Amino acid sequence: MMHQIQTKYLDFKTIIAIIQEQKKIELSKEVKTNISRCRTYLDDKLKQSKSPIYGINTGFGSLCNVKISDDNLSQLQENLVLSHACGTGDKVPQEIVKLMLFLKIQSLSYGYSGAQLQTVERLVDFYNNDILPVIYTQGSLGASGDLAPLAHLALPLLGKGKVVFNNKEYTGEEILKQFNWEPITLQAKEGLALLNGTQFMSAYGLNLVIKATRLSYFADLIGTLSLEAYDGLKSPFNPLIHLIRPHNGQLKTAERILDFLDGSELTGQAKDHVQDPYSFRCMPQVHGASKDALAYTAKTILTEINSVTDNPNIFVEADEIISGGNFHGQPLALALDFLSIAMAELGSISERRTFQLISGQRGLPDFLVKNSGLNSGFMIPQYTAASIVSQNKQLATPSSIDSIVSSNGQEDHVSMGANGATKAFKVVENLDTILAIELLNASQALYFRDKKTSPFLENFLKLYRETTPFVENDVELSPLINSAKLFLQNTALDIDILDF
Repeated sequence: MMHQIQTKYLDFKTIIAIIQEQKKIELSKEVKTNISRCRTYLDDKLKQSKSPIYGINTGFGSLCNVKISDDNLSQLQENLVLSHACGTGDKVPQEIVKLMLFLKIQSLSYGYSGAQLQTVERLVDFYNNDILPVIYTQGSLGASGDLAPLAHLALPLLGKGKVVFNNKEYTGEEILKQFNWEPITLQAKEGLALLNGTQFMSAYGLNLVIKATRLSYFADLIGTLSLEAYDGLKSPFNPLIHLIRPHNGQLKTAERILDFLDGSELTGQAKDHVQDPYSFRCMPQVHGASKDALAYTAKTILTEINSVTDNPNIFVEADEIISGGNFHGQPLALALDFLSIAMAELGSISERRTFQLISGQRGLPDFLVKNSGLNSGFMIPQYTAASIVSQNKQLATPSSIDSIVSSNGQEDHVSMGANGATKAFKVVENLDTILAIELLNASQALYFRDKKTSPFLENFLKLYRETTPFVENDVELSPLINSAKLFLQNTALDIDILDF
């Protein structure tokens, strides 16, 4: 299947279809025209004017006042890519790299960047053939764009750097020879078009919004299982409560939990207690606030991936080449920090429910196991969850409140959004584990109840219990936690990406 890159607004539904269906992409006729027209305009402008234009016939950063001769403009752009390839740390996951390629193509396709058509088409070739440049997680300040990561994205176009193809690593030179491609000779402004941009942060953000939406749903579902296992009350989810405090996420969470509980025998039985702890009773308020934060993050990411974020920008119709700051990652930095905080909170309240389930209350055995004492049961998975929750609290400290002067003072305020992106990635990964541990505990606790939960939840439990059995006596629990994680990751969900 083929997706045509166009200048139309790119929505989540389209992006998810491209990812899940592994569609190949092509440039529309309109996009090709826009790219070529912009490039022709820039070439003509350079012939007609000898005035310095930042990044096109000048140096970069604090070297912006150094004029470069016409003979060296191509070399200037290649030098830019080489000198900025300073990434270090872990390798960026391949799913993120492929998104970076897609988003860089999308941004260049609007025709405000001055890239050659053949350069964009080569990026399309890389995307369609799953030729994924080796990029590193450390090196970007999230302002002047994601310079170091995008330099590594661009290197293989020149026959340099490294790529992964068919699960094997090749040099840039080797992969070009394998496909019988010539290296791209960068023209004036092209290196800057490739390196300026927020595609590292945006790709992480896009990936995380999709994952976080799933985990937000599972937090509601697993939290409801825990509520049932704890013999919790249904009344805190009554819509009358939430209509007088109508935050969208709160309303959605309460509605969803009531749907999950529909037909439950456990909910309908008489209760000896009149209140539940906050971790159960306040799921709409806590989960809902995280949903609202996720919605804000999604809106920010969607705006960003439909934007032009390199510099300078070329406006053909206005006959203007303007140096500005669309590469600055502050909108993404704040949103990614907000996402980290919101997802860390989902993990925090999840761990509290796990703690309540193992505490020997409401007819449940200590640590959810028979013969406790001889058996430690589910005592230690809560320790694991607690340690991960603590790590998430540390990771959720905002990156965007920091800034370090760079480029000899020219770039004197940076967003640190790239650090926020990689930290958010770990927070979301950790939340996956925390929710898996809660699912493990809730499923175990429900074995001790003599009534059934709702048909929907019973069906979910039936599927889960095919992979994770009841624990009669102490066993190694790490494989069961991993099994629960895999179950959540492989469970198909019929939910709208914007239905937070």
